[in-house]
Amino acid sequence: MTWEAFHQRGDILRSVVAEVGTRRDGILPMDLPGVAQTFRDELDLLGALQLRWYSRLTGRIESELSNQPMDLEAAVVTAWRATADELPGIREIQDHYRANPVDDRMAQALNKAAAKEHQMLAVMAGLVSAMEVDHHGARVGARIEESARSGYQLPAPMPAPGNVRFLDRLKAALAA
Repeated sequence: MTWEAFHQRGDILRSVVAEVGTRRDGILPMDLPGVAQTFRDELDLLGALQLRWYSRLTGRIESELSNQPMDLEAAVVTAWRATADELPGIREIQDHYRANPVDDRMAQALNKAAAKEHQMLAVMAGLVSAMEVDHHGARVGARIEESARSGYQLPAPMPAPGNVRFLDRLKAALAA
């Protein structure tokens, strides 16, 4: 990949992240300009979004662990929720395609990615050793993710700029 292609891919991915944050329908935006030319298929784009989620999540976990080092599991749960707040469109896409993969290849890739993420959650929460890369760690991490999801709701989608209701504009004006 050339330097220019690398930057173009990054630009397209940023536009995809912004678009899925606006659309909030859980569907990959393969119709966006440049997406079909930049990503081989839905799995390629989903993998890039998964990497964005995972990178943001691990950074958030590190930050939370420095803030509350005594309750590691609570820090991991807080970080998962903060990441979901920040990237709700990506979270919805991951959830949608995990439940409805387009083919077996996607199902296998998503299952493997989820198991690795669960393993990382368990390790960061201090509940398993990094040397214990097995099904136990994945089960523990899945329980942590379930705990993060319990009672949590993704933030409501923001109305598109052209579809802002008069009442919303009035509230914003009064708040300012």
